[in-house]
Amino acid sequence: MRRLLWCGALRAAPAVALTLLVLGCPAWAGAPPTASAPGPAPAPDAAGVPAIGRFWPVGSRPPVLRGWQPPATPYGPGHRGVDLGAAAGTPVRTVSAGRVSFAGRVAGRGVVTVELAGTDLRTAYEPVSPSVRKGDTVGAGEVIGVVERAEAHCGTASCVHWGLLRGETYLNPLSLLPPWLLGGGPSRLLPVLTN
Repeated sequence: MRRLLWCGALRAAPAVALTLLVLGCPAWAGAPPTASAPGPAPAPDAAGVPAIGRFWPVGSRPPVLRGWQPPATPYGPGHRGVDLGAAAGTPVRTVSAGRVSFAGRVAGRGVVTVELAGTDLRTAYEPVSPSVRKGDTVGAGEVIGVVERAEAHCGTASCVHWGLLRGETYLNPLSLLPPWLLGGGPSRLLPVLTN
């Protein structure tokens, strides 16, 4: 009987070890760091943008209708942000903590700009009907308004344009998001095959 239990324990050991490895280490499993295990500080991308975002501006993984296309010159053609598919009335959240530096209308559209805490970066969201005011402090994931209906920017689709700036230089806002937020989906455990 003892030998049977010992053999059963040895056969189960790899499966238990694999489960503990994947579930016990959220960074390896693609899960966000938790408060009890914060993990390493986010590394900056090539433009020096730290991956400090903890939330998408809308939804949990919205479709990117149009990506970032940097202009060749300061006044050249390009797309100085990303367009995220979102229905009118969808809550818009700040991706990271900061201070609202602008909340109002520009060229007939609602715009909210947030200076990100501890950085020289600011994010902009439009068209947004703001629920915050200039000077407000906001936490990561805090709702700053709702998507307004504005057909001019995204054609017939409803979207929110999300921009990122350092000074007057536009950067790719997706670089604020860490890999676990940009990744495909959750990790999956596969069965362990034994002979």
